[in-house]
Order: sequence, then structure tokens, then C-alpha cells
Amino acid sequence: MRILTFVLMMGVAGAIFANALPATEINDVWPGLAPGETTRNRGEILPFRENEKPRVTRVVKISQPTFTVHLAAQPNGAAAVILPGGGFGKVVPDKEGTEVAQWLNQQGIAAFVLSYRTTEDNRIPGWVKPLQDAQRMMALVRSQVKLYGLKADRIGIAGFSAGGQVAAKLLCDQGKLSYQRIDEVDDVSHRPDFAMLIYPWRIYDAATGSLIDGVKVSADVPPTFIVHTDDDASTSLGAVLFYAELKKLKITSELHVYGNGGHGYGLREVPGSQISTWTNHAAHWLAK
Repeated sequence: MRILTFVLMMGVAGAIFANALPATEINDVWPGLAPGETTRNRGEILPFRENEKPRVTRVVKISQPTFTVHLAAQPNGAAAVILPGGGFGKVVPDKEGTEVAQWLNQQGIAAFVLSYRTTEDNRIPGWVKPLQDAQRMMALVRSQVKLYGLKADRIGIAGFSAGGQVAAKLLCDQGKLSYQRIDEVDDVSHRPDFAMLIYPWRIYDAATGSLIDGVKVSADVPPTFIVHTDDDASTSLGAVLFYAELKKLKITSELHVYGNGGHGYGLREVPGSQISTWTNHAAHWLAK
């Protein structure tokens, strides 16, 4: 019943926002229990906030990560795994997931929205489980390119907020898995061919004045499109430093820092800000 409720509520959430996609069939990321887990909870949806229009879905207590598939009507062979935000304690699968999938589909890009595991134990860094799920998800998509009509060398990743931090760590993992191999899927490369970091959350370490541990840009990081705002409390310095390292290595990338817009906007408009225009720049960049 919980799973059915999740599917139905995702559909309702998608219908509320004109450009959102209702959830398709929900698929599991792992063939059995996820690494270190003892339960298979696909998550529980928190009550909607009355002051939010359009509504925002927030899912907590995820121990069994899942994904939905959104294929483009006019595909170009490319695909992107979407990592929504949520501060690691929850996942926002519509505002930073299915709405993004709709936009990517309009660019001819297939989208896979990942609802990664959440973390309630403060002894475990919040990014650990999502990174495992994201690595597995990237390899899973690439292992199924024939099924979805994709090109194996055009598989990217798009991370928002906390998902952006996870994506940044994945970009910098040099192909090393953060979990023990499970099956042949893990023999497939999980390295993205392109990346989008949209307001990546706290990838700047104020104590050292550099990028956080685990985010060290190397020559194998793919071209990356980065968006942030000057008034974002999670600070755009991480985005700027990440881009600077890409530039030093001559990795063709693009950075946009808007004057205002805050954090957590997804594709939606923010009064008094031009932040929602970032998709125009991104569409041009993706087309290249």
C-alpha cells in the first residue's frame, strides 16, 4: 500500500505543475538490499506545505533507492541521471526531478530520476549512501543503452543541491566504486560523459578555502555546466573553484552565477530574479 500511495502521490504532484511528468513505473536500483541495508523502504512522503504553490514532494526514510524513466519523444541518444536535492535527509523527486526530466526530454535527452537513500544517522556522512546509489545508477543506465535506445558515450549526470554535492564527488572519484562489486553491472563504467551541477550544496570548505574532501578535479572529469547564485547561503565559492579547476585542466565547461535567486529553485521562477533563465544557457550548452 505504501508503494501504491507513493506512485499515486507522485502522479498528483506532477499534475499540479504544468511542466512536470507523473511518475512512470518505479524501478529498483539494486537487485536486492542496498549495501549495508536491512530494510527495503521506498520512502514515505511528508505532508505538503500549504504555502507552496506549485506543491513540492519530499520523501524521507528511503532505504531502497528507486528510479523512474522518462524517454524523449525525439531522442538524440543522450541520457542523464538526475540527482534531486533534499539535504540528504529527504529527496525532492518532482521540483528537482521529474520537472527537470520534462525539460531534458524537450532537448531530446532521456532522463532517469533517482530517489537515492536518505540518511538519519548523523554518524554517517549524508553523501555516502547517495554516492553508492548514483554510481550504481550510472552503470545501470549505461548497461541498458540498447533497451532505451541510448548511446553509451552520451550518458551524463545532473545534480541539484545535495544531489549536486554527490554528483561532484562522483565526478571526482576517478572511476573507483565506493562499495563492493555485486554483479556484472558494476563492471560497466559509471563515469559520466557530461555533467550539470545546479546549486551544488556545500562543496566549499571555508576552513581551508578550498573544495571539500572528495572533490578534487582531475583530467578525467567531463565537461560540466554549473549554476549558482550570489545570495545562496551554501555559497557559490564551491562552484567558482570547481570551474576554475576545470579551466586549469582545459576541460570545456560553463559557469553561471546569478546575482540573486537563493537556493532550491529547480526550474521554477523566483520573484525578482532571472535565475529561471539558466535553462536557456544550459540548452545551448547541451546542444554543443
